[in-house]
Amino acid sequence: MSAPEVAEVAPEVAGRLGRLRPLLAEAGVDALVVTTAANVRYLTGFSGSAGVLVVTAGSAVLTSDGRYRTQAAEQLQAAGTGDAVALVIGGSDAQRTAALDALRAGAVQRVGLEADTVTWAAQRRWADALDAADTVPTTGLVERLRLVKDAGELARMGTAASIADRALAEVLPMLAEGRTEREIALALDSAMRRLGAEDRAFETIVAGGPNSAKPHARPSDRPVGPGEPVVIDFGATVDGYRSDMTRTFCVGGSPAPELARIFDVVADAQAAGVAAVRAGVPTGEVDRACRETIAAAGWAEAFEHGTGHGVGLDVHEAPSVAPGGTAILGPGTVVTVEPGVYLAGIGGVRIEDTVVVSEDGCRSLTGFTKDIAA
Repeated sequence: MSAPEVAEVAPEVAGRLGRLRPLLAEAGVDALVVTTAANVRYLTGFSGSAGVLVVTAGSAVLTSDGRYRTQAAEQLQAAGTGDAVALVIGGSDAQRTAALDALRAGAVQRVGLEADTVTWAAQRRWADALDAADTVPTTGLVERLRLVKDAGELARMGTAASIADRALAEVLPMLAEGRTEREIALALDSAMRRLGAEDRAFETIVAGGPNSAKPHARPSDRPVGPGEPVVIDFGATVDGYRSDMTRTFCVGGSPAPELARIFDVVADAQAAGVAAVRAGVPTGEVDRACRETIAAAGWAEAFEHGTGHGVGLDVHEAPSVAPGGTAILGPGTVVTVEPGVYLAGIGGVRIEDTVVVSEDGCRSLTGFTKDIAA
């Protein structure tokens, strides 16, 4: 997918506040104070690092500081939320006053705070400032809306995945040159930027040899060597939306027998997990499809993490694809499928795709080959 196509398909931001308000009543609150940056961006289009959004039944007020005076106004206008969201720019006192005025004007009695990200100290400050109103912990109200991606969101994620595919193709020859993990990771990050990404999606993982047995190894100055596995887990960000992909390669393409078997088993497990993804399926069933394949090979204990997670404005978001997961996949939900086997002293293998759920299956956003040769 090309950048011009992304420009033509904008995320449907303007209607999101209207979809959120009924959820406030379900949660037993009259208003919600949104402080999670990704949630503020999702509801308003504002991407700054400092912002508080107050949503009541009849109004929405976004506060931020002077660094974002122009940016915030431009982004709200571009997202179509400029008329629905009052913007207040100023110092901390002015921001606090504007937020409290919005809550008092709405005569709210119960104010929801995002429990997953609000500190105890912040909760106490809100409680003290609101006097008679109660502060109530809320979980997952905005995140519930974020579960299903619209066409504009999927376009951006598709572009991010395409950039990552192209970057990996460009950098892959470095494995055969015996370059260090750190050099390969830096080259991937640079290539993604050059190809149009605004940033990497998370800290790039390049782990060779014994380091590949560590699921979240950080790139080191260790050179990759012939015959060893190299796990590469990375992604790009485009207009705030992220991609996520893992491929494992064998330098020289000829792994030792036990390692070759691990490659085969993980590939089978990943294919089984992808095949299990479709609308109406609990996330735990996708995890089980991967886990049963690995367990049948005798490596149940060597698969020590969940099978996947949601992706969007955050690289890890709802739903969780893990043992016993009860979230029901729906059309437009985006999840990863990334089983792995990790054996200390031998190495590790992980294969990951990011897929979009459909009624009868899924389609992959990540397209790079799963051939192990490098």
